[in-house]
Amino acid sequence: MSKSLASIQLRATAEPAQQCLTVANWYHIENDDQLRPGSSPLSEDGQYLCFFGAELNEADVLEVLRLCQQADIEVTRLALYQPTATMTPGLVVYTHSARDVRAPIRALAAQRGLQGAAISQPPSLLKPGLLVMDMDSTAITIECIDEIARLAGVYDEVAAVTAQAMAGQLAFNDSLYQRVAKLSGVELPLIQQLKDNLPLMEGVAQLCAVLKAHHWHLAIASGGFTWFAEALKAPLQLDAVFANTLEIADDKLTGKVLGEVVDGSKKAEVLKSLAEQFGIAPKQTVAMGDGANDLIMMAAAGLGVAVHGKPKVVEQADAAITRGSLTQLLYLLSVPV
Repeated sequence: MSKSLASIQLRATAEPAQQCLTVANWYHIENDDQLRPGSSPLSEDGQYLCFFGAELNEADVLEVLRLCQQADIEVTRLALYQPTATMTPGLVVYTHSARDVRAPIRALAAQRGLQGAAISQPPSLLKPGLLVMDMDSTAITIECIDEIARLAGVYDEVAAVTAQAMAGQLAFNDSLYQRVAKLSGVELPLIQQLKDNLPLMEGVAQLCAVLKAHHWHLAIASGGFTWFAEALKAPLQLDAVFANTLEIADDKLTGKVLGEVVDGSKKAEVLKSLAEQFGIAPKQTVAMGDGANDLIMMAAAGLGVAVHGKPKVVEQADAAITRGSLTQLLYLLSVPV
């Protein structure tokens, strides 16, 4: 019989998992290693446990099932799935349990060189959605204020305050005013080259392109500066940017910030406002960031994702991408439900 009609016994081999399992088909788990093709869970009561980030073989699938059992996580179904034709298949297993298993899932995924996430109601790439991203150390690889400080010769002072703020040890608004004050007198031509050559985070442009092709709306909500956020509009196909405005006089920074500060609460407001503006259901909203001031926005979203985040942020986020390309977010939006 063909594998789509018969039970399948997994074996601890190095054969690619898709040699044994049909991608996007759900399988019922009858024994630890016996699978039977079946229907999707069709339930919002349990959780989808996603494993991705490397090529999966049969041994990986068996080991994930074994590790779940060790962690007292009862799984009833599994499926391979592939967000795009160029991405390696990921694995999703389903559990009826509603208890918080984020930490054990990430830990057991790491044992197999994978990344793991536990999601109760995954957003769907196939429906319109909204992604709101932080900018510094999320959409781009640098903290712009630190780089301006480097040009101004006050990097160590500013970077120390930045680290405190991102770790949640200092109120963001206080840290922003302290850091910007140290930039007084910096000439705009000094930072023009930085603005013109912002280093994008690996995979962010490709991620945005896929999302736009699926009718998603994209925005940046940043505690950084409009000077740089506006420069990302075209390359990332952004619908909107929200960031702080630096006061400029005589082509120099004055060391002051104009208007309302984009802090953690403002980021959450931005997400809710854009979702309403674009008619996006709460479940279809995603927030992505790396620092403590992203946590309120991430909690307000249907799915909050830490990107190369600080430990506190990774711990509290719904899901985390701790290494590699941001295109991996697509694994969290493509679960076959």
